[in-house]
Amino acid sequence: MKFLIACLGNIGAEYLNTRHNIGFLIADRLVQTSEGSFTTNRYAQTANIKHRGKTLVVIKPSTYMNLSGNAVKFWMQKEHIPIENMLVVTDDIALELGQLRMKMKGGDAGHNGMENIIQSLQTNEFARLRFGIGNNFSRGRQVDYVLGEWTKQETDIIDSRIDMAVEMIKSYATVGVQLTMTAFNGK
Repeated sequence: MKFLIACLGNIGAEYLNTRHNIGFLIADRLVQTSEGSFTTNRYAQTANIKHRGKTLVVIKPSTYMNLSGNAVKFWMQKEHIPIENMLVVTDDIALELGQLRMKMKGGDAGHNGMENIIQSLQTNEFARLRFGIGNNFSRGRQVDYVLGEWTKQETDIIDSRIDMAVEMIKSYATVGVQLTMTAFNGK
């Protein structure tokens, strides 16, 4: 059984340690802990890893955040992965720093990458893992905040939460959305 784990971020060294790239950091940790590696492919860097008999196709779209739907749709079709086996991992300013939430479906919550995925797939009926980056910014400064680099204090907080996100992804592939939500949401 295959799962698509689409971890959102922006390509390029200038975005490497920004809040908006938490999806890429989670993807890197997931693949690293599974002793896998990424290769550059069409629309994304990809890695195939195994977990308890399941294949996880992990992608880091190279289309930039606002066009993430192109990569997600392409890899779903290429790998023949049904929508119910797809998880999108993204940052969320509506959640406190380090807070993790898995949902079965939903809107885009003002997230351009999520909006593009919903438009490309013509559905919002897919699981998502939202990683809280907080909202410690002044009015009109949201873009600067999400594209800003993590502070030392934030890095100390998010490191263990990235590990928790990896565990949630593995749980999703093993026992599904509902049981993962029950086990992890709120922790």
